[in-house]
Amino acid sequence: MCPTTLSYSSNSCINARNEIFSYQKCRRKLLIRAEVLTVSPKKKEKSIDELLSVQGIAYTHRRIREVVWKQTHVVNDLLCCRNPSFDPVFLDEAYELCRKICAEYAKTFYLGTKLMTEERQKAIWAIYVWCRRTDELVDGPNADYMNNSVLDRWEERLEDIFKNKPYDMLDAALTDTICKFPLDIKPFKDMIDGMRMDTRKSRYANFQELYMYCYCVAGTVGLMSVPIMGIAPECPVSAQTVYNAALHLGIGNQLTNILRDVGEDALRGRVYLPQDELAQYGIRDEDVFARNVTDQWRGFMKEQIRRARFYFNLAEEGASHLNKASRWPVWSSLILYRKILDAIEENDYDNLTKRAYVGRAKKLVTLPVSYARALSLPSLAIHLTKNTRK
Repeated sequence: MCPTTLSYSSNSCINARNEIFSYQKCRRKLLIRAEVLTVSPKKKEKSIDELLSVQGIAYTHRRIREVVWKQTHVVNDLLCCRNPSFDPVFLDEAYELCRKICAEYAKTFYLGTKLMTEERQKAIWAIYVWCRRTDELVDGPNADYMNNSVLDRWEERLEDIFKNKPYDMLDAALTDTICKFPLDIKPFKDMIDGMRMDTRKSRYANFQELYMYCYCVAGTVGLMSVPIMGIAPECPVSAQTVYNAALHLGIGNQLTNILRDVGEDALRGRVYLPQDELAQYGIRDEDVFARNVTDQWRGFMKEQIRRARFYFNLAEEGASHLNKASRWPVWSSLILYRKILDAIEENDYDNLTKRAYVGRAKKLVTLPVSYARALSLPSLAIHLTKNTRK
């Protein structure tokens, strides 16, 4: 059986009653907050099922619930494995390499991990590196040579990692990680499916389709990370609530990435925006490619930014229920990505010819703020954020 460093309180195991309660609670929240997602306020009020569909929850609720169940049940043959017989020196070198990669390419996130225990630090670095390598298959320097057979082979390597058969040193770090924490393979496979979407889709008909892409390439990271970061022993909410928050943070981050990079994506002939919502504002792909920043574009962008902020707001509801030592990188991500949205607004919604970014000085200013919120009581952290939120 696989040892774990996480301790679970009684409310961490999800029973049927808690699932029904959480689902009903989510439905009520969606009714209250639905106005931030409707592109045209004059349209007929949507039904509950339609609102769930717009949110994307109806598309992923079942699969996420399954992952949560697996990852919150420590005694589970599907998750546990034999301890790999790696030489300790080899493992130290593998994790050190993961640390260096994380420190180089995700400086702010890396700094946020420094509060975590050593074992959790190493595990989150290993996951980051695997996700980065997966993403580079599509967006990296060799992306032009990428095809489905490459992704199929990458998925086979993933399965080997979960079978204690790593291919290289970086794979070995992840193999060791999954033998110490209750990680399910499903989110990893879903991320690879997201890369497959990039090979065959360059348009998304509506937000439901775009949501699934965001879930695969970013929401999955939240599902992978929660077992590593840990849920606070005194957490008063269900594990499902915390996992949902992690998922929502990933969705918000990816929507923000899309809005930041829309001009660069257009140069590659890609439009990661809901086609039906573009049409409602009279915007065509040709307008995006021509980089025309019109009043219609500004109106469209305001709605897209509002939607991304909606997901960040949802993410707060679970961010402060993570293990106290693991909250800093999460709050840093929440605050910094919100500032990217602010930067788009400051550029008068011109993300076609300009790239919104957060300067080094602003990043440094956010670090003590996110640190303070990470150490605050959950209710206080959310209160502080609401007072400074746009």
